[in-house]
Amino acid sequence: MVEVSAYQQGLAKVAKRLPSPLTGNILITGATGLIGGCLTDLLMQHSECQVYALGRNRQRAGKRFQKYKNNSRFHFLEHDICTPLTCDTDFQYIIHAASNASPSFFQEKPVEVMRANLEGLTHLVEYGLQHHMQRMVYISSGEIYGEGDGSIFSEQSSGYIDILSPRACYPSSKRAAETLCAAYCKEYGAQIVIARPCHTYGPYFTESDNRVYAQFIRNVLRNEDIVMKSSGSQFRSWIYVVDCAAAILYLLLKGESGEAYNVANNESNITIRQLAEIIAAIADKKVIMELSDNGNTTPITKAVFSTKKLESLGWQPIFDIDEGLRHTIETMR
Repeated sequence: MVEVSAYQQGLAKVAKRLPSPLTGNILITGATGLIGGCLTDLLMQHSECQVYALGRNRQRAGKRFQKYKNNSRFHFLEHDICTPLTCDTDFQYIIHAASNASPSFFQEKPVEVMRANLEGLTHLVEYGLQHHMQRMVYISSGEIYGEGDGSIFSEQSSGYIDILSPRACYPSSKRAAETLCAAYCKEYGAQIVIARPCHTYGPYFTESDNRVYAQFIRNVLRNEDIVMKSSGSQFRSWIYVVDCAAAILYLLLKGESGEAYNVANNESNITIRQLAEIIAAIADKKVIMELSDNGNTTPITKAVFSTKKLESLGWQPIFDIDEGLRHTIETMR
């Protein structure tokens, strides 16, 4: 099928650029999520390691990873990272991608968001230290920068976050989790690299994901026009999930422990309105403006990222936003 081959070919394309093959056992938390799922696909199809995919929903995992059902290299672990791991497997590598990034969840379950980000990381690092972990990548978020002054965010940037807003549950706990990573590196000698992805898009997002790109894609897949509730003037860095997954593996293999790296595509900096227009054009639909006071859930007006630090490791993105969104829509169809 053409729809599948676009995504699969993308995985094969980025795999050719990875610095070296992974061997041993690798644990991916949040494996049924957008980034975790893509990492699982990339490693299952283009490595020889044993892949342990951890998630809370066995039914979703069974559907998402059906093609690996009889593959001896694939292992699903049903578990909530808010509780300690109960297995006894040595994971040489851990990629911690479990975190609810849905804006509606920030409003409805801010306590659970914070607990998952902090307790989940603690449980994984403690387990890793006791089970011969060589390296971890903690997937943080570009939201840790908050609202800046309009300049490009480097890894040393720090913008404003209203810490008393429940919406701050996500960026504040991500900031704290990064500090916890640095503390484990310093005090216990853990090898942890931090990834800060910008807004990431791609196929196989979950049914509960209500980020704008997912909402827009659902509109066109239902043969609907895209209805925008805000002006869409917020300016963002975007990256296709296949490029993001490759960057994370670069960090696992070549990143410096205790350091953070922005993950973005400098050729994909656009407004949310432009994102809607690209998606609509691909599906031959229209963008309709119906402005509402409830149309904007994020206070951040501009979030553009420098990727010089990541690129110094040899990584480069392959897919621009037009191609990445086309792959996404074709695959979801």
